[in-house]
Amino acid sequence: MTRSRRPDPPPMRTNDVRVALAGTAAWTVALITLLIIGVPADARWWLWVCGAGIVIGLFGAWYTPRLQSTRARQAADRSARRAER
Repeated sequence: MTRSRRPDPPPMRTNDVRVALAGTAAWTVALITLLIIGVPADARWWLWVCGAGIVIGLFGAWYTPRLQSTRARQAADRSARRAER
């Protein structure tokens, strides 16, 4: 006997910019730590990894609000078109 499936819960609202900035801060701390303690010559690529994490995090913090506003605008347009029908 199969039971009826419960409806999916609504998506959780999160502050995605804060998450991106927290990750950026973590990469910044890692970079500063590596610069303070010194890195062997054969492991210098870790500095680039930290730098890339910082750049990607800053881009995410800049891009996320634009992405969310575009998605909200598209959803409003779709619902307006459905209401016209």
